Amino acid sequence: MSLILNIVQVVQLLAALGMIGLILVQHGKGADMGAAFGSGSSGSLFGATGGANFLSRTTGVLAAVFFVCTLGLAYFGNLRPVSSGSVLEGAAVAPAVTEASGAVPAPAAVPASGAAQIPTK
Repeated sequence: MSLILNIVQVVQLLAALGMIGLILVQHGKGADMGAAFGSGSSGSLFGATGGANFLSRTTGVLAAVFFVCTLGLAYFGNLRPVSSGSVLEGAAVAPAVTEASGAVPAPAAVPASGAAQIPTK
């Protein structure tokens, strides 16, 4: 199970770093307006409008991968072992005290209500 968690965490980290890089490379909407007047962005690597589609789609795919990894980590993080019974059933039982050992027995337990019991004679 821990191998699966490590793989999902690595994929999520790589998707997050890829999204950060792609978002920083993309131009804002105001930069496209300058390209319409010939500011030189048409000589870019992907052409005048080809970069927006490629970068936007790649960012969308990485965002989907990141989202799926986040859901997977949330699912695996909430898995608990199935237990049948209460917490007190798994508690260690104190060994019985015998008179031969000379040990002093533990004091009586306080009632669950918290009220002190008055001894009757």
